[in-house]
Amino acid sequence: INGVQYSYDLDLQIYTQNVDGKIISSNLEEIITEFMIKYIGVDMSAMSALSPMGSMSSMSSMSAMGSNMTLWQELLPAKDGSAPINQLIYDQYDCIAGEWPKEYNEIVLVVDKNNELDDVTLYALGLVSAEHIDELANSSLNGAPLKEQNYKWSYDEILNAEYKSILAADCYRYDEATGLYIDLRDTDAGLRYLYDNALTLKVTGIIRPNEESDTHMLSGTIGYTNLLTKYLIEKSENTDIIKSQLGNPNTDILSGLPFDSSTGQMTDSEKETAFREHIASLNDNMKAQAYVSIKSIPSDEFIKQQIDATLGQLTRSDLENMMIQNFGGQVNVYEDEIKSYFSKMTDEELNKLFADAMEVQLRENYAKQVSEQMANIPLEQLLMGLEAELATYTTEQCAKFYDEIMTFSESTYEENLKKFGYFDLESPSMINLYASSFENKDVIVEAIDKYNDGVEELKQIKYTDYLGIMMSSITTIINAITYVLIAFVSISLIVSSIMIGVITLISVQERTKEIGILRAIGASKKDVSGMFNAETMIVGFTSGLFGVVITYLLTIPINIILYYFTGIANLKAILPLPAAIILVAISVLLTLISGIIPSRSAAKKDPVVALRTE
Repeated sequence: INGVQYSYDLDLQIYTQNVDGKIISSNLEEIITEFMIKYIGVDMSAMSALSPMGSMSSMSSMSAMGSNMTLWQELLPAKDGSAPINQLIYDQYDCIAGEWPKEYNEIVLVVDKNNELDDVTLYALGLVSAEHIDELANSSLNGAPLKEQNYKWSYDEILNAEYKSILAADCYRYDEATGLYIDLRDTDAGLRYLYDNALTLKVTGIIRPNEESDTHMLSGTIGYTNLLTKYLIEKSENTDIIKSQLGNPNTDILSGLPFDSSTGQMTDSEKETAFREHIASLNDNMKAQAYVSIKSIPSDEFIKQQIDATLGQLTRSDLENMMIQNFGGQVNVYEDEIKSYFSKMTDEELNKLFADAMEVQLRENYAKQVSEQMANIPLEQLLMGLEAELATYTTEQCAKFYDEIMTFSESTYEENLKKFGYFDLESPSMINLYASSFENKDVIVEAIDKYNDGVEELKQIKYTDYLGIMMSSITTIINAITYVLIAFVSISLIVSSIMIGVITLISVQERTKEIGILRAIGASKKDVSGMFNAETMIVGFTSGLFGVVITYLLTIPINIILYYFTGIANLKAILPLPAAIILVAISVLLTLISGIIPSRSAAKKDPVVALRTE
């Protein structure tokens, strides 16, 4: 391998102050999403969840503004970890200004071969105003004329640019009033405070793809080293919010709600424990709300009595009419269809359907009445009532309250820690292996597959062979083209063989008298046949040799043309010597086979008949 890169799901919080004086997130994906909402009125993330193709079609209208969704990219470190940058990067890119990063807070700007960047990237870097993006969007979406503008920056201006990396954990502050953590980025003042106290990242160099290099591994515009990743992860370990979340693995410290821990698998005793712990962790206001919610739950006996009493007073006809009225407003079908639907039900099925619908309505009305009655009760009395009743609740009651009033966080414990920037450096989310050659890539794949064969499925290494996927697609296309070419070549060979046979046969007929003389002076049938076979073999060898020589000569202009249009120095048309020898041998074999029938015909001629031929 040439390099190993350990990746983490670290979401860099990079901000910069643009030319408008506004602090913006230097996250290209967020900016694209913001543009989609602003200019097209579509939330790209929500749209992609519903229709990925719709998201892509809308994104295509913004293609003139940005080239890719990658802005910040970690540079591949040295193979042995001794340096922050791998030799591959040095080989593929030239530093045209400044110097390569050496410290964790140093970064490089990546430009294309013309020293250019696309417009959205320029905005994300704070180099152009929002007004410029507005003009581009109006031109792209509405066809409005766009005046030509050439923006230029000197190397010194770029090297003096600064970006701020805000620690994800620092974005949150503890609110004593609510007992929760709030996101400071939600307010301009909070964002300004975070920006002013954030880590400053310095642009130490500008790099450009090396023209002599065939491939370039960076897809981002700003490159940072793994030193920054390690610094941010290690810096986050001792922050208050991460300590708080680690100390409360069952509660979301941002919302105060418990994490959903697969309630279907919990016993009543476990639910009771979780319910009581949750109540104990709430502040006074939330405890009062929880008490009102508990009192708003009607007992099962009350619900059953109300339903039984109502069903006892109604006939089947009454039930059908009531259900038809109820369903008529909810289901867009004709009344006759609804009547037919209910008429096919048994009494049991109809009663159950009505009871289920009535239970929902009873619970809603009961909760509404209780909430109105308890709205004017002082907070102290609500807390006293909860404290008094909490001691009397049975395990079954607590389990029921857990199921009915508990509201769970939309996040998970792991997602929160990831959001706060907490990671274990020994447990990367992904490991990228860079093979030194095509052959060694296969060696790596074989090694992983061999390891997987000896372990259970849960411990197997899941990998994606990116090069294998690309090569598979290319191989499929090449195979399809090859099959077509083989078909054409086969037809050509068949036609050529027939023509050789015809020409040899004509030669035999024209030399009938010569054959008769040879036979008369003692030549055997085998001698006559061998003479014609020798001729065809000489023809095959000469034509094959000419073909190989011409092919070698044609590869010279072909390679010049390929390099001119592709710029890939290693893309060359070649004819290996073993292949050339095989081709000549095939040519000889084909001509020999084509001449067998005519040569046998010549050998079988009667010498007396042949001598009479004029």
